Amino acid sequence: MIVTLQDQGYSITIDSVGAELKSYIAPSGKNYIWNADPQFWARSSPLLFPIIGNLRDNKTTIYGKEYTISKHGFMRELDFSVEKEAENKASFSFTSTEEQLSVYPFPFTFTLTYELKGSSLDIGYFVKNRGEETMLFNFGAHPGFTCPLEEDEKFTDYVIRFQEAECCDSPVYDFENNQFSFALAKRYFDNTTTLSLKHSLFDQDAVVVIEPKSSYVQIVNPNTDKGVQVDISDFAIAAFWSPIGKEAPFVCVEPWNGIAICNDEGNDFAQKRYVQKAAAGETKEYHMGISLME
Repeated sequence: MIVTLQDQGYSITIDSVGAELKSYIAPSGKNYIWNADPQFWARSSPLLFPIIGNLRDNKTTIYGKEYTISKHGFMRELDFSVEKEAENKASFSFTSTEEQLSVYPFPFTFTLTYELKGSSLDIGYFVKNRGEETMLFNFGAHPGFTCPLEEDEKFTDYVIRFQEAECCDSPVYDFENNQFSFALAKRYFDNTTTLSLKHSLFDQDAVVVIEPKSSYVQIVNPNTDKGVQVDISDFAIAAFWSPIGKEAPFVCVEPWNGIAICNDEGNDFAQKRYVQKAAAGETKEYHMGISLME
């Protein structure tokens, strides 16, 4: 089911499968969200839960029992129930079933809310633990943004620009061992706000910024100051990705609370970086904002 929200001449569409944002269209007709062309990447903004990226051999141990969970988890494939609350607001909810409990032991309800306010969009994430044990999870967002936005522009005209200067040794993905490696760390940001985009930047998968000081990050053409801004203040990591070797006309901004398996981690889920915890009956709340810079 496709849901459309409108406000002040702006519109978004959301697919109930995965509660996935599929478009964000300005009054000019320009779509700022990647169009899911399968030639490059057949998604637009998948939800990552209860893991981000991959586990070691797709397996993890939770409270002493081993579980198999595939890359990025299962929420992006599930059909959410929908409640459209207004022309500019809707909520999408999914409550776990025995199928999910067979691979992930915590009963939960995951709710996403979308509220469109013209050139700004707030996405709320609400994770409710419906069980009696403390619930462990990672989760992240994965929106893809059209880049370049104009026909006479190039991908390389754009930059990643943080609100504040960042300094971070980023783990590099080790394809041989299928894990992020801090032993192979690379410094993309060295007390700087800006990183120029080029497709080769992603030859080793995502560029990962650990614990950024900034509340937001932009994908922007510095010559025009046009692009998008993403509020990342509720997340521990900001990652950036475009598919390897495809010269795709988009880039993803990925706010994460968690990360794929790392070289210095074991398989106990409770020991993973930035694992989130919800007590019995507790609801954890997070928000991501997207603002169009026109």
